Amino acid sequence: MRFPPTTPKRRRLLSATAALASAALLAGAAPASAATGTAAPGAPYTGMGNCPLSAPAMHDPANLQVGCLVSVTNAGKFTLGSTVVAFNSPITLQFGFYWDKSAPEVAFPDGSTANQYTVVPPTGAPLLSAPMVQINIPGIQNYLPGITSVFAQVELAGPVTKFTPLATGEPYPVFQLPIKLHLYNALFGGHCYVGSDAAPLLLKPTTGATGSTPPMTGDPGTLDYAPDPNGHGALAISETNASLVDNTFAVPGASGCGLLGSLNQIINWTMGLPAAPGKDSVSFQQTNASFVLDTDIADLTAALSDSAAH
Repeated sequence: MRFPPTTPKRRRLLSATAALASAALLAGAAPASAATGTAAPGAPYTGMGNCPLSAPAMHDPANLQVGCLVSVTNAGKFTLGSTVVAFNSPITLQFGFYWDKSAPEVAFPDGSTANQYTVVPPTGAPLLSAPMVQINIPGIQNYLPGITSVFAQVELAGPVTKFTPLATGEPYPVFQLPIKLHLYNALFGGHCYVGSDAAPLLLKPTTGATGSTPPMTGDPGTLDYAPDPNGHGALAISETNASLVDNTFAVPGASGCGLLGSLNQIINWTMGLPAAPGKDSVSFQQTNASFVLDTDIADLTAALSDSAAH
């Protein structure tokens, strides 16, 4: 999920946009309608229908900015020890976020800075949606395809933190994403995992270069901006065909696999687990994302509502 590079010029653009939005609200120029229907938001907010606009955290008077994000990754792979888990079905992230008066920022080596936002889970939908994929674990025979096959599904293992959308192209993560890998097989039982809530795979994907040796490098993709089409102060930012990468995380051993964990060691041996940082990696390819920023939750709510009406 790529976002624009953090240059002083772009920071001024966002600051100017925020100032214009505030001025419009004070002058009464921006429409003041609130979301009243159930229609899904339209362009440029398509896919943001589960943004937690009514969540108390989004209405805190201390917030300086609020927003929504939706991101879809269409291809990529995990390398976990000696095992490669490829995926070619969409992985979706969606959530709201805010930047409060404490104004947390991140400084980059080039002297630029970027806001760091707090994530708010979506309403009526999972924050992370990932497909189940079939994988090949050497030594585990697939005698009856579909029954003795091994499947893996990525699940969230904790809150998403340190959301820094304007870290695009910088050697800094766009967010921190804790996950666990749920393994399914007729012999594994229902609680076979690599990683857990207590010991997750902590992904720190970036569109720049990772901090490991050797580093991986992502791709910011193509960026576009769109002011609200109905006169609100919201600013929509989209990106297409971005690549996010990370090879700085560790992968723990399997747990809960087989009767009383009897298959844990077999899975660890065949998958090469546990694996230290540098032996694991993730690549989120063909990622298309969009997010919207506003200085006022009422105006943001009205912007999404009015987009549905049009």
